[in-house]
Amino acid sequence: MSEQTPYEKLGITEAASFEEIQEAKNRLSQEYRDDVKVVESIEAAYDAIIMERLRMRQEGRIKVPDRIRFPDRKVEVPPSLPSLSLNNSPPWLQRFIDTPSSKELVWPTGIFLGLALLAGFSSDQSSLLPLLLALGVFTNLYFLNRKENKFGRALLITLVGLLLGVGLGMGIAQLLQGSNLIGGTHQSLISIVVFFVFWLSSSFLR
Repeated sequence: MSEQTPYEKLGITEAASFEEIQEAKNRLSQEYRDDVKVVESIEAAYDAIIMERLRMRQEGRIKVPDRIRFPDRKVEVPPSLPSLSLNNSPPWLQRFIDTPSSKELVWPTGIFLGLALLAGFSSDQSSLLPLLLALGVFTNLYFLNRKENKFGRALLITLVGLLLGVGLGMGIAQLLQGSNLIGGTHQSLISIVVFFVFWLSSSFLR
């Protein structure tokens, strides 16, 4: 074994990567762990190869990874940012907030979008708007009650959503009317805002 080159002692070629050198050294050291002289010869061959690679690195011929150059140095892992998952939120908030899957969002999104489109094409004098709002209320109740089977809770959230939607819709309608951006479509706009609030509550509350 003494006449062999360090690469031949490890059973690798001169084109071997650092990973292959490390793997060969570990494998042979484990295989001949009971023979101290052979293990010392393997360690010497490994050190000779590493020194040669470092010299080649100084000459700019190859790039030596830091973990080879400084095997005792611990790689510092940058601290990860705290996750903003729902699991870290207060328990009272977890009882109200829902995290639906994309599949669970399909039906509420489709229904409330359809109601909003119908309201958008209806005039303020149309008898269709009250019917659409009633459908929105029942739809919101259905989706909320289906999650927890608590009708009283679903009814309360629906009523709060209705009042919030009407208030927001009236405020937006007044702002847009003051800007001369819309004409007499207050009821339709308010209905659309209500449906948007219903979609939020039925999708992300429980």
